[in-house]
This record gives sequence, C-alpha cells and structure tokens, in this order.
Amino acid sequence: MRIHPADINGMVGIVPTPASPDGDKWSTVDSLNLPETEKMIRIVVDAGIDIVLTNGTFGECATLTADEHITFTACVAQTIAGRVPFFAGVGTLNTRDTITRSKALLAAGADGLFIGRPMWLAMTQQQIVEFHRDLAEAMPGVPQIVYDNPVAFKGKIDQDAYIALAKIPEVVAAKHVGGPALDSDVAAVGDSLRILPVNDHWLDAARKQPDLVTAAWSGHTACAPAPLVALAKAIAARDWDDAARITARCSWATEAMMVGGDLAAFMNYSIPIGHLRFAAAGLIDPGPTRPPYTSLPDSYREGGTETGRRWAVVQREFVGETVAA
Repeated sequence: MRIHPADINGMVGIVPTPASPDGDKWSTVDSLNLPETEKMIRIVVDAGIDIVLTNGTFGECATLTADEHITFTACVAQTIAGRVPFFAGVGTLNTRDTITRSKALLAAGADGLFIGRPMWLAMTQQQIVEFHRDLAEAMPGVPQIVYDNPVAFKGKIDQDAYIALAKIPEVVAAKHVGGPALDSDVAAVGDSLRILPVNDHWLDAARKQPDLVTAAWSGHTACAPAPLVALAKAIAARDWDDAARITARCSWATEAMMVGGDLAAFMNYSIPIGHLRFAAAGLIDPGPTRPPYTSLPDSYREGGTETGRRWAVVQREFVGETVAA
C-alpha cells in the first residue's frame, strides 16, 4: 500500500497492547492478550477510525520482546484486513536494529511505520534527518510517520529539520505534541508532510489552516472512538461549531489525567496511567503494565481512572447520537 501525505486524513488512532494477566511478571514469556487485541481493533475500525497506529509509548514498544512485537503486529494486521492503513510503531536504540525490526513488522503485515528515534542520547537535528533518511534508503517506498515527542526523545524537531524531513518521500506525517510551534511547523512543510496535532488541538489548528491540518492523532481511541470519529467528520465538513462542541466534551474527559498539568512528570507514568484509563473506560481490558513500568504514585491513580470513567460517559453520548441520527 503506497501512502502519501495527501492520504493521511481523519482520526489517527493510537492503541495500546493488551497484556495477559501475568504480563507484569519478569518471568512471563508471552505477555500478549491476542483475543483482546482482536476485539480492540474491531471496535476502533468498526467505529470509523481512519488510520491505526500501534506501539508508541503506552503501546509499550519499550517493554515488548521482539517476538511479542512481531506477533502483535501480525494480529493487528490480520484483524484490520486492509480496511484502513496500519502503521506499526518501532523504536530501538540504534538505526540498524530499527531497520531490522521494521522489516519484520512490515513482513508481519504493517502498511507503514510509526518511528521513534533512538533516545539513549539526545540526537541533533541533523542526526534526526539522517536517521529517517537512512530508514528510507533501507526501505524505499515504505511510509514513515515521525514520532515528535520532546519529553520522550529529549528534544523537539525544529522547523528546519521538518523542512528537510518533508523532502524525504517516505516521510508522510509527524505526530506532533502541539504547543507554540504547531502552526508554524504546519506552514513550513505545507502539503509535503502531514503534521498531526493531538485531538484537543485539532480544531484551533484546522481553523487556521484547514487545507493542511486534515488529520489528528488521539491516544484515547480505545477508550471512546465514537466522539473522536464525530470530531473528524465535523472538521472534514468544516462545521466549526459542532467541532467545538465535540472538542469541549473530549477536553472534559481528559482534564483529570495530568496531575498539575505537568507533561514531563506525566510522561514518566504514561504507561500505567494509560492502562488505568483504558480499563475504566470499559471497552477493552488492557491488562497489567509490563516491567519495568509497573508502579504508579497514588496521586496519579485516581486521575487516570477518572479520565477513563469520563471517556465512558462521552462514548455513550456519541453512540447515542449516532443511534438517534
């Protein structure tokens, strides 16, 4: 499946990796819950999510074994069965391992790659561009979505690097965390690379540059796909009033999640917080988190659970709207 920036539209849903009941034990050989994975993928694709991404941070790219990673990817690909594009997440500590793992994930059925750059040392902007250029040379024609997370990867991709990345045909999109650089990054790359804001920032960015900000990502897809799909439809129709209504409900669901609003502190616990919110939302059973990220301060526990409970409320609202329509 050849994918171009113009093909990246709608809601890009990032999903977790459901774990077996003993997934939190170091001695567990296979921590995957494949029946729950199939159920999760059916839920989000049937709901209308446009593109599926796996194995980012809370998707536990860092805690899966290589065999688990490949098996999970194959399960997702088989369940999607070509209905929507599927980008498999991959991130290792060096370029060669990333290429080797990526080729295995593509052989397992992924359409493209959701790329996390090596993070042992902070990479310079030149190194970031060279890294993605090397991947494109090793896997020509394979679409890449860049994972731009300043906290996880010890620095943000700057505008000049984005312009250079946009010249690599294989780099079709970037998962952006927002902030003051969002609008200027979008303008800098134009239609050569699709910048993806998080769902809460999509409306403001799309109003300013509607022809360029045609897609967004959400890490809450497995909590409540219905409102996220409704948001994508409202923005595609440029129904800004309805998009504002939906965004307000989604923002209400997530406002309890980050204690004190500190993104850096939240990121340290985003895996267990994610499992709490998915479990409380009730659509899937995420299972336990995998080691070493198994502990969580009590101050974050209620926020994660409350976020899931709120997403369950919003999901019911929008499923109800669909039935009424």
